[in-house]
Amino acid sequence: MEVSNGMKNSFYITTTLPYVNAPLHMGHALELVRADAIARSKKLAGFDVYFNTGTDEHGIKIYERAKEEGKEVQNFVDQGFETFKKQLKMFGVSEDVHFVRTTDPHHIKSAQYFWKLVADNGFIYKKNYEAKYCIGCESEKTDSELNDSGECLVHPGRPLEMIKEENYFFKYSAFGEKLLDFYEKNPKFIVPDFRFNEIKTFVENGLQDFSISRLKSKMPWGIEVPGDKDHVMYVWFDALVNYISTLGWPENTPHLVEEGVGGGDENLFEKYWVNGNPTQYCGKDNTRFQGAMWQAMLFAAGIPNSHQIVVNGFITGEGGIRMSKTLGNGVDPKDVVDEYSVDALRFFLLKEVSNFEDSPFTMKRFKDAYNSGLANGLGNLSSRILTLSEKYLEKCPEIPARTDFTEYFNIYEEFDLKKVMDFIWGKIQDLDKKIQETEPFKVIKTDEKKGKEMIKEMVLELYQIARMLNPVMPETNEKLKKLIKENKKPAEPLFLRKE
Repeated sequence: MEVSNGMKNSFYITTTLPYVNAPLHMGHALELVRADAIARSKKLAGFDVYFNTGTDEHGIKIYERAKEEGKEVQNFVDQGFETFKKQLKMFGVSEDVHFVRTTDPHHIKSAQYFWKLVADNGFIYKKNYEAKYCIGCESEKTDSELNDSGECLVHPGRPLEMIKEENYFFKYSAFGEKLLDFYEKNPKFIVPDFRFNEIKTFVENGLQDFSISRLKSKMPWGIEVPGDKDHVMYVWFDALVNYISTLGWPENTPHLVEEGVGGGDENLFEKYWVNGNPTQYCGKDNTRFQGAMWQAMLFAAGIPNSHQIVVNGFITGEGGIRMSKTLGNGVDPKDVVDEYSVDALRFFLLKEVSNFEDSPFTMKRFKDAYNSGLANGLGNLSSRILTLSEKYLEKCPEIPARTDFTEYFNIYEEFDLKKVMDFIWGKIQDLDKKIQETEPFKVIKTDEKKGKEMIKEMVLELYQIARMLNPVMPETNEKLKKLIKENKKPAEPLFLRKE
């Protein structure tokens, strides 16, 4: 299925970095599974892929949680990172994914170098200010972003912190026209369109300079501001740099070499950021950070912009209410994987969850989709065909080395993963209908040669379906291809029906 034409084109994809103060939730699962599916599809299409994820390990919420648990902050984030890596396995994320940590020595040096570039270019200044700050979001809040009780819309019930101090500021206001020009020249920059329109409106309404430092005496857990030991970087200013620091940026710069860090592989930044169409997945609450703030920061540093930002909606509970521990309406992805499987979770997130709008995740919805799409759908179809193959064929038919999957790969270009799944399940339904209409199990009793040819054709069609499952349900892909090649029916159902 892999396409090869000599030199491979490069492709770079990254997720946002979750904080290590709590286990990954269903929203994280959605983002990671979707990014992983895109990364796998690109590899299959012959691209040289760099898939980046990792952990955001600075900021007030990390510092507070570590202190609550009576742990040294570095030990706390070290444990959190190890937990994060283990959790990725329950989402079926590729083994060759690259990890970045914002407490890595190289990232710290990269973030400080980035700060110096922006400062040297005249886009950082210092002033006194007051602001309302949501620790949950790790960002300032205007009155329009608060509910009637004066609380953050995303984190209601958590008191805002009032900040009053002298901080460093980023000249965000200097980049309004430049961002709008960039958006006009890149009409597919943010997917979907309605999220792009939201960002355009946000920028058109005028950008406000924002604080990018905190006093170390009040919040000591952060990257020290270059040349000012009394301040640490605002967590978002530091964390966003991960998208290029993970590539060894700034490659072999004298500043970093002198400090003993080095820039890693000097070709990675050029290969993947400059020429790899850098694509970033995020949730809708991150759109401003990724689509406007980070792009303005890149302008300020004189670094090429991202290629595309893909924005997910939220996973909600029953009735469209956002999942939360307080309301008790959350579904733990670990519980789903333990009872069903990794691929069952991936199936639901990719096929039954809206690509870009909010979608509910309830166990009833999940079980209904699992039984109809997997147990009664793919699982039943595979069992019927492989039972016929094992009974009537001496061996697996010869599998074509190459197949035209152009239509299939083209769907991925829209980041419409639900459409990808619908395409695959359309093939499953067509093949199931074919069995019912042609009845090869009856034909073979009266015309053995014709019946065998019909079964061979169905086995090969099932193999093509298995190939298409590679990016979206990799475990099932491997299991089904193995059964087909061994010409064996499953010893037990691929997906056991749940009552």
